[in-house]
Amino acid sequence: MRRIAVVGLLVVATAVAAHAADKPTVAGLVKDGYEIKGLMPSNAGPGILLQKGDDVVMCFVAETPDSPDIPTQYCKPVH
Repeated sequence: MRRIAVVGLLVVATAVAAHAADKPTVAGLVKDGYEIKGLMPSNAGPGILLQKGDDVVMCFVAETPDSPDIPTQYCKPVH
């Protein structure tokens, strides 16, 4: 029974890590050819508008004094 629980936890941890790896980031989108077209303040954190052809994406970032970088919180397509 204990082995099953451990295996279950490992499967869940792997799935969460894989999902987190699929999240787009500002740096990843820029590497994929997106251009930063605008910046704007918001309640969700600074917003960064990126565009590649007809695809437009809005990303939000969050800066903290202790972080070594400014991480992307989330990105969403703009329709």
